Amino acid sequence: MARAIVLPGELLATNPKVAGSGTYVEKGKVYAKFLGLLDRTDTTVRVIPLKGRYIPSVGDVVIGIVREVTANGWIVDINSPYQGFLPVAENPEMRPNKKPNDVLDIDDVVIAKVINIDPKMKVTLTMKDKMCRAVRFGRIVAINPARVPRVIGKKGSMIKLFKTELGVQIVVGKNGLIWVSGDRRKANIVEEAIYIIESEAHTEGLTDRITEFVKKRKGELNGQ
Repeated sequence: MARAIVLPGELLATNPKVAGSGTYVEKGKVYAKFLGLLDRTDTTVRVIPLKGRYIPSVGDVVIGIVREVTANGWIVDINSPYQGFLPVAENPEMRPNKKPNDVLDIDDVVIAKVINIDPKMKVTLTMKDKMCRAVRFGRIVAINPARVPRVIGKKGSMIKLFKTELGVQIVVGKNGLIWVSGDRRKANIVEEAIYIIESEAHTEGLTDRITEFVKKRKGELNGQ
């Protein structure tokens, strides 16, 4: 069953204790903050945005594209109204005898983490994290950033499905870019599944359908 679409300012609940993300409380009542999908449980009411641009938060893992190389770091497109900056000191591959463009050049892809955002929305990145790396192989799949939570799944269930069933490596950037690496045919299945999740994010039973889809396509590969 599809979730209901709610409008900004629409009354969602009369108990302020159930207010979740995408809502606001006024005079003890809970209202929708923006256009989105209503997600109601016994304890929480929240609104999932239908679409939106990525707004960085400290701690986010993002996938970005180097757009400019400077003497002290790299300017990175993070699929946001705000650019990211990766200082040379935050890249473990940097060495005293190397120049920044010896390590990363224009159009190189990186997995990085947001470590600071100043009041002017200057976003500072780091690659000093075990998940972070320069992307030298695999593919990048791009989706609407608002769909990222559905691609990850509850407690990482979707990611676990892709890894266990298909043996791929996958990193989901909060900014809507996803790195997938592994057998080309299996990576194709993951990419197809991601696009299904993106287009059907508002429907119920999605995890079961994706599980069935992945196992069926895997069986076809194995000639079953």
